[in-house]
Amino acid sequence: MKKVLIVDDEPNIIMSLEFLMKKNGYEVFIARDGAEALVIVDQEEPDIVVLDIMMPQVDGYEVCSYIKNKKQPGAKVIFLSAKGKEKDVLKGYESGADFYMTKPFSTKKLVDKVNELAG
Repeated sequence: MKKVLIVDDEPNIIMSLEFLMKKNGYEVFIARDGAEALVIVDQEEPDIVVLDIMMPQVDGYEVCSYIKNKKQPGAKVIFLSAKGKEKDVLKGYESGADFYMTKPFSTKKLVDKVNELAG
């Protein structure tokens, strides 16, 4: 079973994504900030990380860079962020993201992308 880590500080987003990912057959882990995400990445080595950018302590860019450069270069990272400016999207891809989606988002599109990357 593929592992998905959802990292967001908004409880409603976490709850809906956790439900959707489990419904689609993934083992799901939750982190409410970047520091918690780093611990889970080390312990569980998720295949896919759905990652917010603006979070307390450690932001999404730092988490993505850690995953791609140090821990698990093969893991796929999807940014899910309210930051939709071109410079933000570019910074996301520069930090190693495999896909960047802005909030509000289509849950169907997100699930389709997770399924594609989990391939």
